[in-house]
Amino acid sequence: MTTSYRTPRYAPRRGAIGRLVARESPLRRMDLPLFLAATALSGIGSLLVWSATRSRTEINHGDPQYFLVRHLVNLAIGIGLCVVIVLLGHHRLRTAAPFLYGLAVLGVLAVLSPLGSTVNGAHSWIVLGGGFSVQPSEFCKIAIILGMATLLSARVDAGERPYPDGRAIVQSLTLAAVPIGVILLMPDLGSTMVMVVIILGVLLASGAPRRWLFGLIAVGSAGAVAVVQLHLLKQYQIARFAAFANPALDPAGVGYNTAQARIAIGSGGLLGKGLFHGTQTTGQFVPEQQTDFVFTVAGEELGFVGAGLIILLLGVILWRACRIARQAGDLYSTVVAAGVVTWFGFQGFENIGMTLGIMPVAGIPLPFVSYGGSSMFAIWVGIGLLQSVKMQRAIAA
Repeated sequence: MTTSYRTPRYAPRRGAIGRLVARESPLRRMDLPLFLAATALSGIGSLLVWSATRSRTEINHGDPQYFLVRHLVNLAIGIGLCVVIVLLGHHRLRTAAPFLYGLAVLGVLAVLSPLGSTVNGAHSWIVLGGGFSVQPSEFCKIAIILGMATLLSARVDAGERPYPDGRAIVQSLTLAAVPIGVILLMPDLGSTMVMVVIILGVLLASGAPRRWLFGLIAVGSAGAVAVVQLHLLKQYQIARFAAFANPALDPAGVGYNTAQARIAIGSGGLLGKGLFHGTQTTGQFVPEQQTDFVFTVAGEELGFVGAGLIILLLGVILWRACRIARQAGDLYSTVVAAGVVTWFGFQGFENIGMTLGIMPVAGIPLPFVSYGGSSMFAIWVGIGLLQSVKMQRAIAA
């Protein structure tokens, strides 16, 4: 009698790279174009921040790489937060939304306390010491998106209603109004503008009846008039709007930033003067060039092609984000993704627009590009939310 033996087959051991590219790997479910576009944009931003600060000895403490190193550290932390959000999943954050919202509100309230500090004319910061500071209003954008998405989608995702009812809409608007009201008292007009647009985008994506949108626009318009009449804005903020309406009003005063920004961008031509060779940048003619006016560095040193590349990369991010929102499997995911799309889209348009003179100067950073830890952290958390929505949908499919 002959006995046959079968050689056991063992699955080949995968190396680290093999595990990453395997069919069941989470990386296969992420939106790679979104991540690559965001990373490329952040890389370009690092070069622009370096160019804008390397010769400014009054702020870089004599170290040309001072801002570059800090910017790269902020970027690394931001990407780390993105990974954490992806690992947790946006649905887990749904249960933590009340806690995150409470932290965000406490943060902006702390700015109005003795802990708050004024940086570059804006009383929006908490100085932590050691050269570090935090701007709590940046994290309120995330809190509003998650909080409103949770309230608006609760009964819809449970199958009780086809769209949010009036009660859910009022609750979500009340939730958003609290941090916005506190931020107006600072006053931080730029962050307020972004949050109001986020609210409109969230309501539109949730399927709320159009009468609520028109009503909100009417109330917002009335509120803007009330803010001016009650003198809640600082004089320099009112002057910025006056300069926007009439660019020739005070080119040596309140209109100086916009005038110099347009000169810098216009002087770049098609291909620019070359990185580190911009005369407006090295001459420090444009104030706050590493933060609010970083786009002027791209226009002058990288020209129309470089500036256009930044806009193109922003467009890729918005395209992929819109695609994720459209393909989301539930209303909560759709609203979260749509809120991030609205946030990125309006903030990018406002920042670039104010350097070109087609939008008023509002003091908000260019997503992924401007220097600033709080902004970078919040922006990459937004990318993490988008990736989580995308990956959860892929798992469900």
